Amino acid sequence: MTKLQLSLLALLLALTTGAAQAAGDFTVQPSQVADEKPVFATVESRNVVPARTRIGGTVDQLVVKQGDHVTKGQVIAVVTDPKLALQIKTLDAEIAGAQSLLAQTQTDFGRAQTLAKTGAGSIATLDAATTAARVAQSTLATRLSQRDVARQQLAESEVLAPTDGRVLEVPAIDGAVVLPGDTLATVAEQNYRLRLSLPERHAQFIRVDDVIRFDGQELGETAPGFGHVTLIYPQIQDGRVRVDATAAGIGDYFVGERIRVWVSAGNRTAVVIPSSYVTERFGLDYVRLQQKDGPPIEIPVQRGRSTPSTAMPDGLEILSGINAGDALVQP
Repeated sequence: MTKLQLSLLALLLALTTGAAQAAGDFTVQPSQVADEKPVFATVESRNVVPARTRIGGTVDQLVVKQGDHVTKGQVIAVVTDPKLALQIKTLDAEIAGAQSLLAQTQTDFGRAQTLAKTGAGSIATLDAATTAARVAQSTLATRLSQRDVARQQLAESEVLAPTDGRVLEVPAIDGAVVLPGDTLATVAEQNYRLRLSLPERHAQFIRVDDVIRFDGQELGETAPGFGHVTLIYPQIQDGRVRVDATAAGIGDYFVGERIRVWVSAGNRTAVVIPSSYVTERFGLDYVRLQQKDGPPIEIPVQRGRSTPSTAMPDGLEILSGINAGDALVQP
């Protein structure tokens, strides 16, 4: 390769490098960001449902405790009432007697019917035998129904979980005497939500489906979390607006936990760049600015607050030092 060819190759490489440097890695563009305000939200369950007894008696088995996860229909306690077993035995005896009485009355009815056909028996005797057979049959049906009710009550001795969720309270113990309708456990439905209480001046800005943001560190996560507003309550109480939001990562154990969230209070124009483009030295923040003609240079900037979004999770607002159209280079 001649010296001329080497010179041309070096010039081509220099031009290519300069063009790549001029392009930069990130072009600064102003964008509309939410003017977020910090408020506190409470993790709550959508529904807190009591698991109640359907019969009275004594708590024989209590198989859950606070904090346990239960599924709908799971047995959480068993209530026993010895009187139900005795009642069923009594009804069994009465049913046996009613069956015997019914058999006897049917026999008498057949005999009276035969005598009435031959003229040896009176119509009054036949009517009395018919009535006696019908009464015996009704008595037997009544006793059978009463036994079915007692058996159903015995089957309802199991207290079932009303929904999938987490057990919050268990106000009973083994051996406790309970009445029908008493609460043995309180279950929080497993789909948790965030309940926000905002100043009423924010009511004009908040909308359903608005994005809310919260610190993941408060819930043991490293990345910030995002959620959406699902319901805005129309009634303002004590100058506060109640808002419900759904968000992933808020857990399914603690109810009543308070976390700090940021909600939108309008929009404004700001310069947001990835925080990875900012370096700190001696208490000052710098970014690498790509010159139009020349290598990148470091310039100081004034850091603003973190402005993460779904498109830029590590977004950082820059208050001064760079302008729209500037090309930044990754340090």
